[in-house]
Amino acid sequence: MSGEEGLDPAAFADLLTGYCLDVEAGEQVLVRSTAQAAPLLLELQRAILQRGAWALLRVDLPGQSAGFFTHARDVHLDDVAPLELHEAKKVHKVLAVQAPDDVHALAGVDPAQIARAARARRPVREATLRKRWCSSLWPTPALAGQAGMTAQAFAGFVRRALFLDQPDPVRAWRELRDVQERLIGRLGRARELRVEAQGTDLTLSVKGRTWVNSDGKRNMPSGEVFTGPREDSATGHVRFTVPSAPAGVEVDGVELELRDGEVVGARAEVGDDYLQRALETDDGARRLGEVGVGTNFGIDRPTGTILFDEKIGGTVHLALGRSYPETGGKNTSALHWDLICDLRAGGRLTADGEVVQQDGRFVGV
Repeated sequence: MSGEEGLDPAAFADLLTGYCLDVEAGEQVLVRSTAQAAPLLLELQRAILQRGAWALLRVDLPGQSAGFFTHARDVHLDDVAPLELHEAKKVHKVLAVQAPDDVHALAGVDPAQIARAARARRPVREATLRKRWCSSLWPTPALAGQAGMTAQAFAGFVRRALFLDQPDPVRAWRELRDVQERLIGRLGRARELRVEAQGTDLTLSVKGRTWVNSDGKRNMPSGEVFTGPREDSATGHVRFTVPSAPAGVEVDGVELELRDGEVVGARAEVGDDYLQRALETDDGARRLGEVGVGTNFGIDRPTGTILFDEKIGGTVHLALGRSYPETGGKNTSALHWDLICDLRAGGRLTADGEVVQQDGRFVGV
């Protein structure tokens, strides 16, 4: 069963090139994905060309990522191809579309190798972040299986998360933006946040930091507000109750203890080796680079894909590693790993002692 059932690739491509990226004539638009996303990629080529821009499609083949780590020599793990870095600096806009044929393709790769390659690719990543960029997803059988759904059901789930089931998707995204702006109005005045749930009691300072309204321009789907906490502030303990699958490695039951912004204790019920290796990526990997609040109640269940799961309405996520500079965050790292705390069953988020979210529902927003 094909992943496009229930999801119109032409409408999706128009949303990405129009609302998300606002592609203009003469621009060079770099599109990264896999062969699994062929229906969408062809429509993206059409939409970009119709706007008078250049479509630069970079398509990975099945097995390509795993093959890289199998055959790479030291130079490939510790550097990047000069042409790839040049391209990242010269393109005008970048679109990355997840569409894996195997969500566990890198599960057998040494996490130290993955971290090593991530450090080497930092110049490409930083060059990309300085551009107008967007990340999205095309439903594949592998992603559907990871989410525990049929391909058809998952495609419908993605369609709803994108608001492509709405008569006017752009209007729906703008309405969510307005809701999030009101939320930022409350959080932006706060000095300290406190997250409480079973196994979690964490405080962190956001004084002087800028909150970002993630309304589908950078992530599609989106539905979150986020900022960079002060690097020396996070104190307490947190248990992440939504499973994670970085690089296809299953990680679950992560518990962290933080003191003065630094992780001083960490364990995971599943994937502990990956967690420990990730924390050793570099000096910034033990500090938080992001705190985000999910607002998309159209995404109502974990799927194993962080692009969706961190947007679940009623959750808070924290990222180990790199901050987004526009938030005022200063943490630098090759790592950026979002971990999710579900507040929908007895959790609470407060700002300077005032309840913002209780049991996954916003209060006064």
